[in-house]
Amino acid sequence: MKKHFLSMASMILLAFISYAQVDVKSIDKYIEKARKDWNVPGMSVAIVKDGEIVLSKGYGLKELGKKGKVDENTQFAIASNSKAFVASCIARLVEEGKLSWKDKVRDHLPYFSLYGDEYVSSMVTVEDLLCHRVGLGTFSGDVIWYKSNKSPEEIIKRAAYVPKAFEFRDGYGYSNLMFITAGEVIRIVTGNSWEEYVKENFLTPLQMKNTVISIGDLSDNAATPHKPTLAKGTVPGVWASWDNSSAAGGIISSSTDMAKWMMMNLNGGEWDNVQYIDKEQQNLLWTPHNNNKLSERSKEALPGRHFSGYGLGWGLMDYYGNLVASHGGGYDGMYSRVMMIPDLKLGIVILTNSMEGISTALAYYIANQYLKKDMRDWSDEYLERARSRNGHKDDVEERQAKRIDNTSTSIEPSLFVGTYNDPMFGDIKVTKEGEDLRISFADAPTLGATLEHWHYDTYEIKWDEDHAWFDFGTVSFELDNNLEVEGIEFDVPNGDIFFDELHPKKK
Repeated sequence: MKKHFLSMASMILLAFISYAQVDVKSIDKYIEKARKDWNVPGMSVAIVKDGEIVLSKGYGLKELGKKGKVDENTQFAIASNSKAFVASCIARLVEEGKLSWKDKVRDHLPYFSLYGDEYVSSMVTVEDLLCHRVGLGTFSGDVIWYKSNKSPEEIIKRAAYVPKAFEFRDGYGYSNLMFITAGEVIRIVTGNSWEEYVKENFLTPLQMKNTVISIGDLSDNAATPHKPTLAKGTVPGVWASWDNSSAAGGIISSSTDMAKWMMMNLNGGEWDNVQYIDKEQQNLLWTPHNNNKLSERSKEALPGRHFSGYGLGWGLMDYYGNLVASHGGGYDGMYSRVMMIPDLKLGIVILTNSMEGISTALAYYIANQYLKKDMRDWSDEYLERARSRNGHKDDVEERQAKRIDNTSTSIEPSLFVGTYNDPMFGDIKVTKEGEDLRISFADAPTLGATLEHWHYDTYEIKWDEDHAWFDFGTVSFELDNNLEVEGIEFDVPNGDIFFDELHPKKK
């Protein structure tokens, strides 16, 4: 018995020594090399271990062509990593007895509705909002809020027209709309906006001084978004307002601030003698509520992984016998990743100012240094995979190849002028300015474009501004048998903002 005890003690000591002997300087060098390999202008990384920050550092530039360097306090959009903050706010309200996970959403938002199904609409709970199981497809309906001035309430009302992708609680569809809805639930329950609630209960007491929830509050030490392009390489962009969708992804933070957030979560919801989240509630956030199928290919790519799911505001999986709570974030010109392994009290955050998939590769590389598992070159492997993909280049080239030259419209182009309406989005106007047709979107003025004849009754959309998620696109005018204009159909190839979900009819 004594021998067995000593053996167990020795194993624990060896494990501790193994984790403690991680070479942070080597990780630091690896991060900078990876940044250059991926051609990412700038990034900031933090690692926390056993309640301490072991690395928080900036790499590269805030903006290409300028001298400003990224540091540990530089602000980046964390995008969908904001969802964990929303879930934590609701967990706190549940603990305070102001809300229940099983509350029906309609108890708080009577107008809430999904795809014309009264039964489903009446049964959706607060819990359902946070785990992507209501029946909507991934990113479906994001065209409603993207670059729009609509209020959260108006966005939620429009969401009633988003089509059903699967049966209620019978699938996984990543829904930003439902987190916007959760933000409104917080507003109704507390009498304050969700932004005010999260500031008062998390950001301020955690002293996350560099963290804001609107681009109007950015400091001078903010990174500039960048977009990789085929024609011009990586180019700087501008900050896009996500104020109306902030509960889905509006938080802007720094690696040092996010380190504080991670240490609180890794310490059972408590930090500096303040209990931010009740342990029971936090356990619920990290309990799978919606499981994803894990393909054999995924298992081969990530050995040591056997399940993948979503809790409440967190992606969850196992990894070499450890629970991993993780999430990614994608904003116009910025990607991020948070990964925590509670058993090791290890947290990793990677913030970047480019739309390159480096953050996931780095998170796995760093995690595996502490696990002493799978010590391959994650950055090189992910980079090779990323460069072998064309994004939507093939989709665009396929459409361009099918263009038919020397065609004309079926009717006089001026007859396309008018107001078109889609119940999901609202009004879309086609006007004539000089010889050009113009298209404009209600409540989304920056989506304006000139229409340039493509072929027949189809026009290419020449956007007034560059957009992060899409560029090439066309719009076709639909005519009835009597050559009367009925509506328009969009074709804008991209994987995030689905214009083809809109089917506006002419008023």
